[in-house]
Amino acid sequence: MNRTDYTNLAKGWEFIEDTAYTTETPALHHLRRQCADTGFDQGSAAQAEFLAMQVRQLKARSVIVLGTGSVVESAHMLEALEEVDGEVGGQLTAVDSSAQGTALIRRAFSGTQDGMRTKLRVVNAKPGVYFPRLNASDYDLIVISGENVNYDSALDHAHRLLRSGGELVMCDVLALDCEDSRGGLLNPADRGDKATHMRELLDETLQDERFSSCIVPIGTGLLLSIKR
Repeated sequence: MNRTDYTNLAKGWEFIEDTAYTTETPALHHLRRQCADTGFDQGSAAQAEFLAMQVRQLKARSVIVLGTGSVVESAHMLEALEEVDGEVGGQLTAVDSSAQGTALIRRAFSGTQDGMRTKLRVVNAKPGVYFPRLNASDYDLIVISGENVNYDSALDHAHRLLRSGGELVMCDVLALDCEDSRGGLLNPADRGDKATHMRELLDETLQDERFSSCIVPIGTGLLLSIKR
């Protein structure tokens, strides 16, 4: 590929993001503004849309979202879980290690569960403490974003918790969505904590034979891993 091809790809990435944002409902735009006003900027609209599509494609019934105030993504996935056929509704478990993030999620969805089949469970805990308590092979999709600690032992936790064919999605693998980013993985000179962490995580994940994995250029980079 030449320089023109890469420039066109960058423009295409921007077009996809803009399209996803404009197709979000006014209610979601309002939710984004509310979160930003409290100091929790929300992530890529295209990423949220893609994660909801993964819920639909997997026909997921049980989803874990581990992050920091991942409200808009949770809203997209809750809507997708509502569409999955079946007499029993699904469940989305939002795990946040910060009390502020947990409070934000609870506040954002307060009163919206009336009439919904899907249950929302909000948990304030560190993943290394909470995940070992959960039943093995009970989950269809696990989404991880936010602080470095959220990604620690992610493959081992996911392998135990996911059913066969279930999917682990790790967000921001380009390490662009963090305060100390100096270009993330796109800049070899960036030796910040998250960039270093993500380089190691990519190597580990792509070599892990328990999963079939690939990198997807959506948002700030997604690493998809399907449990074999």
